[in-house]
Amino acid sequence: MRFNRILLSATLVVVALVVQVTVLGRLQLPGAVPDLLLLTVVALALVYGHVSGALIGFGAGLLADLAPPADHAAGRYALVLCVIGYLCGLVRPDGGRFRSAWGPMLTVVAAAIGSTLLYAGVGSLVGDTAARHVGLTGLLFTATLYDLLLAPFTVPFIMALARRAENDPMAVEAGGGPTNKAADVSAGWLAGGTGLRIGSQRGGLRLMTARSRANKAGRIKGVKAVKTIKPVKSVKSVKKL
Repeated sequence: MRFNRILLSATLVVVALVVQVTVLGRLQLPGAVPDLLLLTVVALALVYGHVSGALIGFGAGLLADLAPPADHAAGRYALVLCVIGYLCGLVRPDGGRFRSAWGPMLTVVAAAIGSTLLYAGVGSLVGDTAARHVGLTGLLFTATLYDLLLAPFTVPFIMALARRAENDPMAVEAGGGPTNKAADVSAGWLAGGTGLRIGSQRGGLRLMTARSRANKAGRIKGVKAVKTIKPVKSVKSVKKL
């Protein structure tokens, strides 16, 4: 993983974990809790691929296992998010872009269901029977519903940030040059309000101004040339004949 990937992923994971623990975990919603950490891992895996998705998922899950008030065995959620990040990275299209919003949303639904089932399965192996008392069906429904409602406000934004970092002109691939910045729509959308493309816009304005001045100069010269043409003395020529 490159440095910009590590820095962005670590920042997003830490922010998601803090919001998860301090805000979402205290909402006292029925059933499951909206999993912002899961959505962050899914969004980054859809941009970076399966290898990076597995590494990011393992790190995010390990932080969640160690962060209070965790009441389960350490490494349990790390395994779950590692598997989810790997599988979501496999869904990533070849061009890195989905043609519609249905792709990420269906991926979120599958990730919510898969993470809940996998978490409950690992818990049954280590002797945690909390899912049986709450009800696995209720957990599946509420987890999917909450994550699906939260996904439109988080997943597109995280994917846009990840693509923006991938198309940074200072970021160089290990075996080649910088990635193509012009091909990323999300990078241009984010740069629209930040002023990062002001230089190119100024260059275009200067070019248009120079062209307009040249056209005006050509028109003025054409008028002067017409004025300097001497009229033909057709009357004298006729008299001579």
